[in-house]
Amino acid sequence: MLAVVGVVGCAALLAGGSAPPGFVALREVDPTIGQDIRYATAHNFTGTVVDGYEEPVCLLARPAAEALRSAQRELLRRGYALTVYDCYRPQRAVDRFVRWAADLRDQSTKAEFYPEVDKERLIPDGYIAEKSGHSRGSTVDVTLVRLPLRRPVDMGTPFDRFDPLSHTDDPRITGAARANRELLKQVLAAQGFVNLPEEWWHFTFKPEAFPDSFFDFPVAVASVRP
Repeated sequence: MLAVVGVVGCAALLAGGSAPPGFVALREVDPTIGQDIRYATAHNFTGTVVDGYEEPVCLLARPAAEALRSAQRELLRRGYALTVYDCYRPQRAVDRFVRWAADLRDQSTKAEFYPEVDKERLIPDGYIAEKSGHSRGSTVDVTLVRLPLRRPVDMGTPFDRFDPLSHTDDPRITGAARANRELLKQVLAAQGFVNLPEEWWHFTFKPEAFPDSFFDFPVAVASVRP
């Protein structure tokens, strides 16, 4: 069962052990899309597995998953494929990010994730927020890999690098990295995904299936099973 535990503006925060009807595991829609769910591992900016990530799986609202499948089919014809880093994200994970950003004593991941930005600026500058579109189920963090070996392509910065260089159209990103960003954006846009300009990897499928809700069920296949 889902219960309303809070209200943010007109958006309800829904907590529960399972997803509402309309969520699916991406692997059931398209098993060819790679999954490298970073927050289910210690390889992320917090340095630990993030609250709510019980399994390294991508969960999405079905329309977003089906649109991602269409984008994958187009990329396969071009010799590329998609790999997702994050999909649905429970509110408890977002809360964990905020607590991590507020703990200025923990600088253990600075060299990889925010080498040029002071940690105390991550919240004021918008790198970390109290609410995330990921919690509505139609947003993905995604990159390209080159076939047939599925080697990651150059995107100019790593995933989750807190830096202006991660802005999709940062003019300092040129050559192959610029072309790869444009390819990813072009193919996803053709299927209804809108890019967040501050993050080359961040795309939201429009219209969203759950535009006014933020969910908190765990990331696990059981969450989307009847």
